[in-house]
Amino acid sequence: MRPRAVILGARSAIAQALAELLGTEHGYDLVLAARRSDQLRPAAADLTLRAGIRVDLLEYDALDTESAACLVDRARGDVGDFELAIQVFGYLGSQAQAEKDTAELLRIVHTNFTAAAVALNHLAGYLAARQAPGGIIGIGSVAGDRGRRSNYVYGAAKGALALYLQGLRNRLAGSGVHVLTVKPGFVDTPMTAELEGLFLLASPARVARDIVRAYQRRRDVIYTPWFWRYIMLLIKAIPESRFKHLHL
Repeated sequence: MRPRAVILGARSAIAQALAELLGTEHGYDLVLAARRSDQLRPAAADLTLRAGIRVDLLEYDALDTESAACLVDRARGDVGDFELAIQVFGYLGSQAQAEKDTAELLRIVHTNFTAAAVALNHLAGYLAARQAPGGIIGIGSVAGDRGRRSNYVYGAAKGALALYLQGLRNRLAGSGVHVLTVKPGFVDTPMTAELEGLFLLASPARVARDIVRAYQRRRDVIYTPWFWRYIMLLIKAIPESRFKHLHL
């Protein structure tokens, strides 16, 4: 039997690159979970034809946390067991709007942390109970490494997610379920298309390949592309007395 992966937030550019790579090069059957999942039918049909795999669609709204409790049962009921869960969904939002609009602040925090933690909690319980090798991949961000005035609400939520994944990794260490935390830098996606001043943009395909390679090697935390680890080391090394005056 082929391995099967569930991808949450499957309409994102990184998720689609991961689906392509897992399906065509690694032979995974796929469950693509997202809002408006019908929009993924052409891509699913194309993958099925080219890779000879099974691709199922699952309607999933990350902000509907009550539905997350049924996520595992719905996925298993439709397609059967799975061994890998990948949380990709996120929401960059507007820092300026979040500073004056509670609804925007809550949407950023709930999408990037609360909804992710709730979904991963249910997935972790299922994967651990299987008593078989499996994995969880959570997509954080380099923005979670230090609070910057330009996106500290988003960064705080992603930082909380990274800490949650660290604890989850420790919880599942003896179960055979490996947890990988991914911290991408700037990625060339629709979410970043309107942002100014971005540099060192990576393609979703490059990021997906880094993620799959790191998962196969059972890495705990990766920065992608690799040089972001050193960029963030430099940023974290700046004393707070100076950092607070920088327009980053």
